[in-house]
Amino acid sequence: MTRLDSPATLDPRRYHEAAPARADIRVERPPVCLYLEVTNRCNLLCTTCPRTYEELEPPADMSWGLFTSLVDQLPNLARAVLHGVGEPMLVKDLPRMVAYLKARDTYVLFNTNGTVLSEKNGRALIEAGLDELRVSLDASTRESYIQVRGKDYFARILRNMRAFRALQEREGHVKPKVSAWLTGLKETLHELPAFVRVAAEAGVGEVYLQRLVYFEHDAVGLARPDQALYERMDREEAAILAEAEAEARRLGLTFSASGAATEPGMSLKRPDEATPWSTCRRPWNVMYITANGRALPCCIAPFSQRGYENYTLGDATRDTLRAIWNGPAYADFREALLSERPPEACANCGLRWSL
Repeated sequence: MTRLDSPATLDPRRYHEAAPARADIRVERPPVCLYLEVTNRCNLLCTTCPRTYEELEPPADMSWGLFTSLVDQLPNLARAVLHGVGEPMLVKDLPRMVAYLKARDTYVLFNTNGTVLSEKNGRALIEAGLDELRVSLDASTRESYIQVRGKDYFARILRNMRAFRALQEREGHVKPKVSAWLTGLKETLHELPAFVRVAAEAGVGEVYLQRLVYFEHDAVGLARPDQALYERMDREEAAILAEAEAEARRLGLTFSASGAATEPGMSLKRPDEATPWSTCRRPWNVMYITANGRALPCCIAPFSQRGYENYTLGDATRDTLRAIWNGPAYADFREALLSERPPEACANCGLRWSL
């Protein structure tokens, strides 16, 4: 029997094959992907992030004890994502966490804003065995970076990325795989071809245009309906996207504008029917644990509905993951997702999916 964390299962395209029958609201198989919000602290003020505008939970880094207890409950964990609403590289124990997971053959990745990607921190992540490092840059110029991310760190991040990639090339490190990400906003879409060139100049080989998810009511900052590209892209914007794709081909970069590089096999692609949430398999495959131990259905929920109390499915500081996974809250959540009246966070997520 193939282990869930074996290399054969790390291809994202394979994960959907193990999805349970749609009618199952209890799942005997444990989650194959675990989101661990190693911190909810951040050093930026991004205009597309709800934590910029309100305190979602008390500020915290996930304790080493909570981290190891969660990982140890899932010995066959295939994939671990070490980010949430904070900046993972602010956490002192991050390389130690990566190494702990890699000792179990788990595929490990996280998103970073790149502000503290120093040679020391980068080398520690290389030595720990990190598989993938995603840099959320969101701009091709200093001016637009400040507009979207809230602080003037654009030049620093580019220096950090170049230095890290140079270190990898110089010493022959193929891991972690480094990619650059831009959130799909009408405000900045015109920069996408230039963004591809910026990534190439920094030595980064993959570029992704990330979906925008926003609150249905009382949208914040640039996370607004008028900024979304999904179902709203006009001919001129489509031409920009095509130009960026051509530029990536010219430069030999991997490029995707579909969200295909998110957690394995679970990116929503809206079907023809009016229930886009029905294709989501996250509550059958993924668990998200906040820095304070709160169990959420996925990393998108905080961005699509206000109030963690609306989609909290358990407390990992009090109950086992197994008890939460098949507890009444998870069962009710799955059942609602399979209905025509899904949880509000899911309805907003599916209907507001960008690209």
